[in-house]
Amino acid sequence: MWKIEFLLVTYMIKSFAMKQSTIAFLFIACLFSLSSFAQGPRVLVVTAHPDDETGFSVTMFKITKELHGEVDMAVMTDGGGGFADSQLGAVYYGLNLTDSMVARTHLPLIRKQEITNAAKIMGVRNIFFMEQEDDYYTLDINPYISGKNWEIKYVERRMDKILAERQYDFVITMLPHPGQHGHHKTAALMGIRAVQRYKGANKPIIIAGSPARADAKPVEFTMLEGYPETKISPTAPSFTLNRAFRFKENDKVSYKIVADWVISEYKSQGAIQENGIHRTDMEVYRYYDLNDPSGIAKVKKLFDDLAKSGFAAPTK
Repeated sequence: MWKIEFLLVTYMIKSFAMKQSTIAFLFIACLFSLSSFAQGPRVLVVTAHPDDETGFSVTMFKITKELHGEVDMAVMTDGGGGFADSQLGAVYYGLNLTDSMVARTHLPLIRKQEITNAAKIMGVRNIFFMEQEDDYYTLDINPYISGKNWEIKYVERRMDKILAERQYDFVITMLPHPGQHGHHKTAALMGIRAVQRYKGANKPIIIAGSPARADAKPVEFTMLEGYPETKISPTAPSFTLNRAFRFKENDKVSYKIVADWVISEYKSQGAIQENGIHRTDMEVYRYYDLNDPSGIAKVKKLFDDLAKSGFAAPTK
């Protein structure tokens, strides 16, 4: 009898071991599968306010959803100053958001939720909030880059840490042309200077993005006066993602719909809808001169891949 019991116990042990091995094998296979799945580009998008990323939303969506890459955002301000066009947002949220005192109390939390919702649509992994004051509209960069109105040293330390830990392939900023908000230009400089300071083995390539319409003249920009680090390479081409391409299946759907999904999350910000973001046909990216020229080929490959991924038209 004891022999039978011994054989049963031995069988059970072997069976358990085989099951454990199978589970271990499946776990390891799953890890390898996930590892091979997440082989796309790693990108950090640096902006000033929640909603600024709407100019890059289709690129971000396609990187995460179609190229299986990783996208993070670094957002400089708390968004508390965005109340000038919040009339409908006031109705939606049941708060008098057009009143500056009410807005500065409630908008930072509201806009964090809005950008979190938008980020889910675009597949964004992390949002790093720098919590600088969204004080007032001005074209002047000096109050911010000087450290008078923003804690620039704090932002620099965080940006350095993020770049060191995350090992990005690309960093995207807004195009810091003279007509931009002072916050936008400062945010771009924070991204540029962080890449300049980067001491790692694989320095990320930094590019400047801006939305454009097919029927409008492109924004002319070579460098923000007084800030040579913003110089755009005179020899590199610009890179374009076509939002307006209509899918072959029915000729009714385009990636503009993704941009609309993202914009619709910003209930507190009426102007970005009213100003016709849906009519934006392209996202145009330019190559900062501070990059190594060898990086141009990498950016070209990124946009070639984006042009061929998902439902986009194959390149000819």
